[in-house]
Amino acid sequence: MTENVYVGNAHLDGPADRGWLLGHFKPAGDVRHSDEVEIKWCAHPQGDRRAEWVTGERRTALLVLISGRFRVELPGRSVVLEKQGDYVVWGHGVDHSWYAEEESVVLTVRWPSIPGYAVSGADPE
Repeated sequence: MTENVYVGNAHLDGPADRGWLLGHFKPAGDVRHSDEVEIKWCAHPQGDRRAEWVTGERRTALLVLISGRFRVELPGRSVVLEKQGDYVVWGHGVDHSWYAEEESVVLTVRWPSIPGYAVSGADPE
């Protein structure tokens, strides 16, 4: 059943959906389409930041640092990920933003996969 198999490379596939490899935004029938979860692999240049805060969050998210130094802004607190494997998890109702203190690669998993969080012309993380 090869139609239910996809082999790719996150660096090559990611730019098509701003780093998102799996989620509701992939075409129906594509094995990468999911309403349950979203997965993103993203290389952020130093100084990259989210254009605006995510507010009214209705998902749970896990962000894992692969390389670099990456800051996640949460209400009343900043979390700096600086060692490979450092991660942060936040849940429903927790607004957030982010900033790449150094060139960074991060893996983000969020669930469920629901539309409505993309900033026009910017990264939807």
